Formats: sequence, C-alpha cells, structure tokens
Amino acid sequence: MQKNLVIVESPAKAKTIEKFLGKDFKVMSSYGHIRDLKKKDLGIDLENDYTPLYEVPADKKKVVDELKKAAKEADTVWLASDEDREGEAISWHLFKTLKLDENKTKRIAFHEITKDAIIHAIENPRQIDINLVDAQQARRVLDRIVGFELSPVLWRKVKPALSAGRVQSVAVRLIVEREREIQNFKSEASYRVIGIFTKNDNGNTTEIKTELSKRLKTKKEALDLLEKLKEATFKVEDVETKPVKKSPAAPFTTSTLQQEASRKLGFPVSMTMMVAQKLYESGKITYMRTDSVNLSGLAINTTKNEIESVYGKQYSKVRQFSTKSKGAQEAHEAIRPTYISEHTTTGTAQEKKLYELIWKRTIASQMADAELEKTTVTIGISNNTSLKFTAVGEVIKFDGFLHVYLEGTDDENTDSETSLLPPVKPQEIMNLKESTATERFTQRPSRYSEAALVRKLEELGIGRPSTYAPTISTIQNREYVEKSNLEGTERKYNVLTLKNGNISDAEKTEITGADKGKLIPTDTGTVVNDFLTEFFPDILDYNFTATVEKEFDQVADGEENWTKMIDKFYKVFHPVVESASNMQTDHKIGERILGIDPKSGRQVSVKIGRFGPMAQIGVQEDADKPQFAGLQKNQSISTITLEEALKLFDLPRSIGEFEGKEVSVGAGRFGPYIKHDNKFISLPKGYDPFSVDIDDAIPLILDKRQKDAEKVIKTFTEDTDLQILNGRYGPYIAYKKNNFKIPKGTTPDSLDFEAAMKIVNATDEKATKTKGRAKKK
Repeated sequence: MQKNLVIVESPAKAKTIEKFLGKDFKVMSSYGHIRDLKKKDLGIDLENDYTPLYEVPADKKKVVDELKKAAKEADTVWLASDEDREGEAISWHLFKTLKLDENKTKRIAFHEITKDAIIHAIENPRQIDINLVDAQQARRVLDRIVGFELSPVLWRKVKPALSAGRVQSVAVRLIVEREREIQNFKSEASYRVIGIFTKNDNGNTTEIKTELSKRLKTKKEALDLLEKLKEATFKVEDVETKPVKKSPAAPFTTSTLQQEASRKLGFPVSMTMMVAQKLYESGKITYMRTDSVNLSGLAINTTKNEIESVYGKQYSKVRQFSTKSKGAQEAHEAIRPTYISEHTTTGTAQEKKLYELIWKRTIASQMADAELEKTTVTIGISNNTSLKFTAVGEVIKFDGFLHVYLEGTDDENTDSETSLLPPVKPQEIMNLKESTATERFTQRPSRYSEAALVRKLEELGIGRPSTYAPTISTIQNREYVEKSNLEGTERKYNVLTLKNGNISDAEKTEITGADKGKLIPTDTGTVVNDFLTEFFPDILDYNFTATVEKEFDQVADGEENWTKMIDKFYKVFHPVVESASNMQTDHKIGERILGIDPKSGRQVSVKIGRFGPMAQIGVQEDADKPQFAGLQKNQSISTITLEEALKLFDLPRSIGEFEGKEVSVGAGRFGPYIKHDNKFISLPKGYDPFSVDIDDAIPLILDKRQKDAEKVIKTFTEDTDLQILNGRYGPYIAYKKNNFKIPKGTTPDSLDFEAAMKIVNATDEKATKTKGRAKKK
C-alpha cells in the first residue's frame, strides 16, 4: 500500500511524474473529466439556482471504482490536474465523486513537469480554488443552455441535426461576413511604375530598381508619364541613411504558437495543440494553455547563460514581457522549453519541429535587437517635379535575434522589396534603362486561415486559450465551414514598357482569387448564421460574447456570483428563444426564389435540404409533387442563377450504351457519378457532368473494373460476405462491412474458409472483451 496517491488527468503525464517521485507515491490517471452534465435532457436544474446535474458516464465507471479503491488505501491524496480552470474543475469533480476526506486531500499545481516543479508543488500544497471551478461551471452551464435551447429552433426552422453554440456561432459569423466582403468587393485598377536606373563607375555598370512614389489611376496617365520619361533627365535628389532597430517577438502564448505553427510548419490549430500537449506531458515544455508572455526569473537566467555560451555576450539582452491581452487568466508563464540547454528533442517529426520553434522563439526573446541601416534613395524627374522614383535598401549591421529567429507574417500581399543598394551620391546623374507601368488591382480582403481566425477571436476578446482549437474543429466538423483550396479565375492586365526610347503595350494574364487552406462558409453555415443573426442578435454580437468572457474572469477572481450571472443571461435569452420558436414564416429559412421554370410554369427555388443545398421546382401546394436536385460542390444557394439551377434537373442523363447496358450520368450526395450495370463510378475532378459523353465514360468504367478486380484476392462460395481484399496497407479480410487484419507471416492465398472465419471470430471475441473493459471504466 502506497502512502501517497497522486491523480493526474492523462496517462502520459502520470508516466512522466512517476519518474520524479519515490516508491511512496503511486500516480494514477483520471483520463480527463470523470463526470459531466447529464447527457439526457438539459442537465441543469433551472428552478433550483441553475444547479448542474452531474453524472459519471458509463465509460468512466471503472476508472472511478479504481481511483476510489486506491484513495481509500492512501494516507494522502494529491490532486495534480492542470493549473487552469478546466484542471481545477477536474480536481473538484474528483474530490466530490471519490468522496475524498478534506483532511487528507491536497491540491497541487505546476506549469511544467520537471522534478523541481513537482517537488516544489508538493512542498506548497493548497486548497481547491472554488472560484476557478465556478468559472468553469459557469462556462459549461451557459454553453449547454445556449446549445440546448437554440439547436431545436434550428432543427425546426432550417434542417434537422444542426447545432448552435455561443463561441462557435460567432466564429462562423466572422467567416460569413468576410466571405460577403469578398463577394461585394469591387477591384480598382491602377498602374504601378517601376524604373530601372544604371550608373557607371569606372567602367562598372550597376543597376538600381526603383518605384514611382504614387500609383497612376489610368492607362492615359501611365502613357503620358512614359512619354515624358523619354525626354527626361534623372538626378539623385536625396540619399537618406538612418539606423533602424528590430526587436524580437515575445515568447509564445497559446494563440501566437497556433499562428506561428500554422505559418511556418503548416500545422492546423488542432494538431499544434495535440503535439504541444505531448511535449508538455513528457516534460519538455511548460503548460501549453496560457495567454501570458511572462518568463520566470529562473528561465530568464538560464536563457541568458545559454545565449552567452552559444552565441556570445553581445547577443544577450534580458527582456521582461508583459501580457496585454484582455482578461489574461490562464497565465503563469509563456510556453517555453523546460530545459533551455536542450536545443532539440526526441519524438515524432511534428514534436521535433514544434519544439524547435518554441526553443527558437524563447531564445530570440532574450536576444539583442537586430541593428540595420536603412537607405532611401530619391531620384527626381527633370520634367515632372511632383513625381519621384524611390528605392529602399537595408543592410544588417548586427543580426542580433535574427541570428536565430524571425516571426512570420500573414500578409499575402507584400510587394515591398528591400535589398542592398549600390552607393550613390546626391546630385549624381542616373540613366533610365527601362520603365514598366503594370496594371495592378486593389486586393480583396483575404479569407481567414485557422491561425488568422484565432488571432481575430483573441483580438475581439472572444474565447480563451483552451477554447480556440475546439471551436475551430467544431465549426468544421459540423460542416458550417470548410477548409478549401479555390483555384481562382483568369484575369487580364496591361503592361506598358519604355525601353530604348520605344513604348510597347502588352496584355498579360494572371490567376486571381486563388486560395489555399482558407476557411469558407458552407451554404448551411451561411443560412444558420443569417437566421441566428436576425433572431438572436445578442448571442452573435461580438461585444456581448467578449463581455461574457470578462464575466467568467470576474467569477474566477471571486468578484461575481456565477449563478447570478447565468440568471441575468437566461432571463433575457429564454423569451427570445420562445418567440423565435413560435414565429411563422412564409417560406423556409434561407430559401431563395430564383424565378419560374419556362417549361412547367412552376416556381424554382434553392434552399437547405436534409442532405445539404438543393434546387426545387414547384411547391408543396402544387397538384404535382415538387422536383428536387442537389447543388454541385462548386455552387452556392446565394449565387446560383435560375439557368444554372434548371440545368441540374437535366441529371441523371443517358449518354449511350456500353456492353449492351445503359450508361448514365447523375449527381448524388457525394458529387457527380457515372452509372453502368448498377455500379457507380465517381466522376473525377475536371469532368463536367453536363458535357461528359460515352467516350469519356468507357475508360472510367474499365479503370474502375480493373481496380475492383485487383482489389479482390479471394472469395468464398460458403459465404459470399467473406472476402480477402487488397487495401492501401496490404491484404485484409472483409466480412459483413467489417475489416480484419491478416496475422503476420500468413499468405492471403493460403487461407481457406475455415481459417479466414477463425481470424474473424477471434478478432470479434477480442473486441468484445476490450469493449467490455472500456465500458466498465
């Protein structure tokens, strides 16, 4: 029997902590929360001061039993869950559910899993902070009320199985509003004029690339300027050289880590958090949910020593960063390596990359400024005193923190070029080698990447470090938003070039509007957003959502009673839900009437159907039943035209015969397809279902047939449901829609019916036992 039982929330964390504690300590994991609001019904007693009704889920019962038994046998129980509100709530739920004795229970918290931190925590235990627990309960209860009351309204008014949430709905609103800005954006053209000048130094010709000090609005202005440049002489009017300092960015918070890992490593927000959690639990970095940029005195000193020994004293500069974000509360310290002397780490490729990013950012934050010399050259035009050509160059005099790290940027439209300029003197004559006036267009607002959305939510004070990743995952999983790659459209632009005294006029093409990995609202997301914005403006209001976050902070600080906060919200919210539920509308929410079908004279509309956006000919009241057709993936109910909608009803269409059987093209839930001999072949990208013909279809049918034949290794007359198939990762057994591994060393061809069924039955038996164990937890 161990004298001490330490309970943490994850097995990985338990494993790391166990290394630092002696034989008198037993470390066990609760596998996250051991109880939650009741799944059935609201799970909150509205009549009794909004009391949460908690239950231990079936899959946690075995864990609870094991923890209870171990707690009874221990002299002291140490609750060692994470140090934020969620972690505090986990400890409180453990205390209540395990019915722990207050006199033999201690709460410890630490923001890094190192021996020193664990020993220090054990030497300085505290009580459970009920204010932090109440802040977590308030968030959980408020979010449950919003979801539970709003979702059924969406089921009735938009489509079944939809859901609404306080923070997720605001995130969707940001994305929908940005998409509308893009759709309504009118691009304006102007001409960017570049001049390439040369100068001769003792037979050596050097070039300097410059840009005109303003953009020209019209082609006529650009041509007039180039005509003037033919006759002009050029002289250096000014050379301004000034020192510039660049300072490093602060160490990482949750939000800045998510943004930088997205820019530099291409990680989705959820992956960043998953990898950071592994690094934290294995003792390699400090706690990864924080909005503090502060570093401890110890961390600053060890970082200073590391910089001085690796790079030299001139590279070191001690810096204290202070947290500016509103309501910073998960805060103790920024995200940093636990041992700064470890420049790299072991683990997966992602863990290595993320650790290196955190290490570099931490080291850079304590390094000297980069010292640069910025030179601006201004060249005058003899026959146009109002316009100048300018060039900007930078020379790094001392690289400082840039020796290690430079923060990334989200700006996609950076046109500025800074480079080393050749030495020039005021009044020096320059020769114009070439000048181009290129038609450029104002850039539309850019769509949000996951990381840019996190930054915007943080800017608005919406959500907290622990909520960004789940919010972004939720809106994608619920298909309100999708991460898409848009190919863009072709656009023509004009280039005027002055060279050797002649002006040429050329037309070129470019792709515009292409987007990679950006968040785009789906039709469902747009319709849900518009409905909620109209009928629940407060819930979707950015300031309201940020104010709620501040109130959670006040609860955490013991300045506000959480049930009073919920009561104030509910008394305003509930009547609005009731009135929206009882509201009658002439047509379905989000429905758009496009016009009349010329063939039948019936109404044509588009709306959200059970399986997504669809077009409809006719209404329920017509003598004939309405006809339906799903929209294609690249179509939207907000932009589709009457002609495009009517075209959808041309599918399915017959395109001929192959091997005496009809071949048709149709469109389904998963996109357009070819149908032949009761088999469906997905139409690959680039094929238009309205123009594809029999000559296009036959190779696709034969290709699918060959792939299917290669897939089947063996079938059995005893039971046609049993097959041995070839998959992405090699051969496997398929039986009644389940897949089974073939043991190593067994040749698939050698398996007869009995041997294959033996593997199926053995796997089933093993799965049943494992399932049983999991359910008992």
